[in-house]
Amino acid sequence: MTDFGLILSGLGRKSFRTALLAFAIFIAFLIYTVLGAFRVSLETAGDASSETRLAVSNRINFTEPLPLAYLNRIQQVEGVKDVSYSMWFGGFFQEERNFLLAFAVEPDSYTRIYRDLNIPEDQRQAFVNSRDGLLVGRQTAERFGWTLGQQIPISSNIWRRRDGSNTWPVVIRAIYDGSDTQGAVAVYINYEYFDEARAFANDTVGNFNVQTVSPDVNDAVIRAIDSQFSNSRAETETVTEAAFQAAFIDQQGNLGLIILGVTGAAFSTVLLIVGNAMVGAVRERTGEIAVMKTLGFSSGRIGRIVVGETLLLSFIGGGLGLLIGWILLTGGRELLGGFSPFFGTLRFSPAVLWPALGFMLVLGGVTGLVPAWNAMRVNVITAFRRI
Repeated sequence: MTDFGLILSGLGRKSFRTALLAFAIFIAFLIYTVLGAFRVSLETAGDASSETRLAVSNRINFTEPLPLAYLNRIQQVEGVKDVSYSMWFGGFFQEERNFLLAFAVEPDSYTRIYRDLNIPEDQRQAFVNSRDGLLVGRQTAERFGWTLGQQIPISSNIWRRRDGSNTWPVVIRAIYDGSDTQGAVAVYINYEYFDEARAFANDTVGNFNVQTVSPDVNDAVIRAIDSQFSNSRAETETVTEAAFQAAFIDQQGNLGLIILGVTGAAFSTVLLIVGNAMVGAVRERTGEIAVMKTLGFSSGRIGRIVVGETLLLSFIGGGLGLLIGWILLTGGRELLGGFSPFFGTLRFSPAVLWPALGFMLVLGGVTGLVPAWNAMRVNVITAFRRI
């Protein structure tokens, strides 16, 4: 019988125990796969940002508004190429459970600055020239079955109109596509159409979107903008777009550290469970190992067989965890991608796969060291006396 056959025979000796150990490893790698995809998505959140884009928000908190009148003064700052603005709309479609990632924007300047929104030019012009137009991400359009030219109502759980309602009738004028690092989820309504109808906080924006002529002038532009409004009733804080996105994520807590802690705890637990179980398995097979040594099996060969068992067990459980994790991520992206661009970018990427294979190798190797050492040290005469 080959060594691989002996490895399979060893794992099949107590198939129920082997299945339980494989299941424990499966759970650990399933957790790793899903949370690892979240971690990668968090780390690449700023990849879609442009090095020449800055975000100007209220110094108190980015949820506090800024006067629209700041626009002209920001445009005059040396090094500024273009400026737009946006306001969080807090939207939903028909029912509040149909959440929309919605913003009110100035159509022309916003789509000039955010060229990474892949919009057909004719549709972009239609959105720019339409007072009640709506720009929709393809994932959201597919989620609700929306088409170009369709009139729909979008409502807000924040803003109310002067007539007492909270619904803005809009016409879908453009549908944009996203990328691997930026989902096509958000929807954009014309700011002027939104602002003239809302009942309060008129002529204010959530933040200004600034494009500079070069990344080299970013620091100077940031200082110039913030110094202009340093003693105003609404002081500003200007940061790069990547820093703004990172600050938004940090509002939810240190997710990266939480994910690392959860996956670390899972692997530590599995390491103890599998290692302890394999030590017991080798102890049960002391007589078999003594017979193998009598038949001419060297201690090194027996040790390799035991390590091979833990490695195979690790790769079986880990492989199943990766497979089910991939299925969950694919299904979750389709199901939840319409709710947030974050979910829309969840993917089973090489950044998740290659470390997972390394973890399987380490897990199998480490958990097999002590059992293999014990197997190699089995004394034939002593073992036969115990039988």
